[in-house]
Amino acid sequence: MMKQTISRGLALAGAAFALAGPTQAQTINGAGATFPAPIYAKWFQAYSAQHSSVKFNYQAVGSGAGIAQYKAGTVDFGASDAPLSDAEQASMPQPTLHIPTVAGAVVMSYNIPGIGPGLRLSGDVIADIFLGKIKTWNDPRIVKMNPSLTLPGQNISVVHRADGSGTTYIYTNYLSAVSSEWKSKVGAGKSVSWPTGLGGNGSSGVSGLIRNSPGAIGYVELAYAVQNKLPYGPIKNRSGNYVLASIASTKASADAAAPLMKRDVRVSIVNGAGVNAYPIAGFTYLLVPKTYRDAAKGRAMLDFLKWAMGPGQEMAESLLYAPLPESVVQINLRALGQGGRTAVR
Repeated sequence: MMKQTISRGLALAGAAFALAGPTQAQTINGAGATFPAPIYAKWFQAYSAQHSSVKFNYQAVGSGAGIAQYKAGTVDFGASDAPLSDAEQASMPQPTLHIPTVAGAVVMSYNIPGIGPGLRLSGDVIADIFLGKIKTWNDPRIVKMNPSLTLPGQNISVVHRADGSGTTYIYTNYLSAVSSEWKSKVGAGKSVSWPTGLGGNGSSGVSGLIRNSPGAIGYVELAYAVQNKLPYGPIKNRSGNYVLASIASTKASADAAAPLMKRDVRVSIVNGAGVNAYPIAGFTYLLVPKTYRDAAKGRAMLDFLKWAMGPGQEMAESLLYAPLPESVVQINLRALGQGGRTAVR
């Protein structure tokens, strides 16, 4: 079951990693989520600058494709915003660990002529837009939430991911949490049968479609919206407050879920409690074997993961990700065979 205790398996993983010998020249290949691609690119560059014998080759192809490549054994690690289900985990050719790395926010970006940042939306309205029930930007329900804006009668163009995506997993879990109709008709997953809209590959593809399509709305990771200068606004959270995606509001969602991660790190933090919590947020994970066949590669990956839990976390905020709560860092360190507080934190 998803809620079963996994700490014993994690401890075994640390022991397996520890068997690896001294670090040798290594190229470590990975593939997966676009959601954390900006922070991973920064991590890999910074780590390789300090450890010249280790290079990373990461393909940001989406969580679904990354999981498939990891399962096929063509990469050394996978990356996914959607944790493996129990069934998926059982289907892997080797026992696999989930290492949460950072938390991030998914924003509703839009391209409404004459409207800049700050459009307010609620979960029920967002769900009905993506169900195709709300069709124009001057719909009374949107106007009521935004009395200071003059919204046009332009048709809404929905944009979503076309590929199997962990960002989609986070987003559709949110829609399922706030809309019973969405939950019953569409549901949640890395890929769903979209009621309406146009699909783009990767976060960059969705960002491009929004930017080039007047009237469009879509979901992208916060860093992609900022990098592409796409406007976004506050979302009404479970407490009834309109909250803008930020490091602080993402961290509020992550902190609220941290105690649950002692049992299982595969937790959802969408629509979380807390007056300041941003409601469309999630952890992202690296998927790694408990035991690497190549012992030297296992040692290199272990050293990188420990580094990511220390200096790497300090780089998260510059790219608009929330660093892990300290309790989650400690869960990861125990998984990697290093209990207690670490000097690099």
